Amino acid sequence: MIFNFRRQFLKRLPAAALCVAAPSLALYSLCGAAVATEFQIYDIDWFDDVRERVVPIRLYQPSEASATTPVPLVIFSHGIGGSRFGYSYLGRYWASRGLASLHVQHVGSDHTIWFGNPFNLLSRLQEAAQAKEALNRVYDLRFALTRLLKDPLGQTIRSNQIIAAGHSYGANTTLLASGARVSQDDIPVDLGDTRITAAIVISAPRFYGQNAVNSILQAVRLPTLHITSTEDNIQIPGYFSGYPDRLAIFEAIGSERKALAVFEGGSHSMFTDRTLTGGAVLNQQVKQATQELSFDFIGQVLNNQESGIPTWAIRHEAILSKVIA
Repeated sequence: MIFNFRRQFLKRLPAAALCVAAPSLALYSLCGAAVATEFQIYDIDWFDDVRERVVPIRLYQPSEASATTPVPLVIFSHGIGGSRFGYSYLGRYWASRGLASLHVQHVGSDHTIWFGNPFNLLSRLQEAAQAKEALNRVYDLRFALTRLLKDPLGQTIRSNQIIAAGHSYGANTTLLASGARVSQDDIPVDLGDTRITAAIVISAPRFYGQNAVNSILQAVRLPTLHITSTEDNIQIPGYFSGYPDRLAIFEAIGSERKALAVFEGGSHSMFTDRTLTGGAVLNQQVKQATQELSFDFIGQVLNNQESGIPTWAIRHEAILSKVIA
């Protein structure tokens, strides 16, 4: 089903017709009525002895989670120059609606690259994008997930209900953990984690140094949700990736169950915690719409319920360019 909002506007339905049953995984209604639950935040610095690498994490955990009532988990990967503290609008939203959210920090491509000699910034960015760090980011996710599930906190997690999510570079990391296959020294590398059941891909660029996008992404068979905007352009020193790359990623995914939401205008960084990029009003509207859409997608995957995207699209048509579901 394709909605192109620049060419046609959907017929508005009565308000009652927009309401759907609340998913069983949390207290939430797509009608706009939400009953939030309390949650705790844990900041922990884990250490991977095998790689001799620190893996800092932030865990948003619903208060209702326990060994007898475990909850699903979203494991999140930040974009280049980010940290575990970013994308809090998603972590807090998910946790307030009954989902644990594990935000992993990647020390080789985190916020520390912005510090130091400004004349060396380009080289730091280029180093962060190299294959070694791209692989380490996936290993960070795998290590953090394994470490959490072995931790007492992990007893509160449903180990068979894990969703991977990420923005920008973190979206690439998410795709690799979901089955995408890149080549290193002309040798295919499979980094898929079988514990992951679906993926939320926000602003995914093409893989750095990899050209065959179809061969890379055909192996991704998990349900995927793709989120972007028409002005979703990555512009950092020495690198550019435009909105058409997001569409190419979506088209190349091998999954039979995939959806795409494209907001009109905006910017690449409006999907971070920054509040003014893309326009102060639109920024907040997109964040709210992204929260709702991601949660609905998780409900679809985990509860095998029907998609709420068509009604979501009607509610947010004023800020949408295109929806494929």
